[in-house]
Amino acid sequence: MFDTGRVCVKIAGRDAGKTCVIIKKIDNVFVMIDGETRRRKCNLKHLEPLDKTLNVNEEASHKEVITLFKEKLKIEIKETKPKKAKSRQRKQHIKKEKPVKEVKVKKDSAKKAEVKAAKVETKAKTTKKTEIKADKKETKEKGIEAAITKEIKESAKDKESSAKKETTKKAEKK
Repeated sequence: MFDTGRVCVKIAGRDAGKTCVIIKKIDNVFVMIDGETRRRKCNLKHLEPLDKTLNVNEEASHKEVITLFKEKLKIEIKETKPKKAKSRQRKQHIKKEKPVKEVKVKKDSAKKAEVKAAKVETKAKTTKKTEIKADKKETKEKGIEAAITKEIKESAKDKESSAKKETTKKAEKK
């Protein structure tokens, strides 16, 4: 049924509904087709065979197939040219020039003195920060200690006052 020269209609894919002719049988599932469709390998499930056949050679070119379609089937096939690849604009990477650093020539001893001064300043800042943190901790601890001592003193006063009351009650009873 699907032999070379059989005219078919493609029923699936982007070429669906277009007529084609089988050029070559590749295996039990695939055939090579050409005609109104693109010349390509096609699954037999995507083809619907027609009653017509053409006398086509397996090595027939696309031009030969077009002439057979015009003469025998009277179908005009539109010839399309492959599109030329347009040159696209590409980004040009511009290398930025790095600014030139001006190096001032200083005496080594002056430079060393500046570095030492900077180190001393950073150390002083860090020591001040640590001292402030330590002071905050001490004040918190002192506040807690003061609160505890107040509570102890108040509870001692309460005990003393309650003891005095008891002694006065005992003295009155006697």
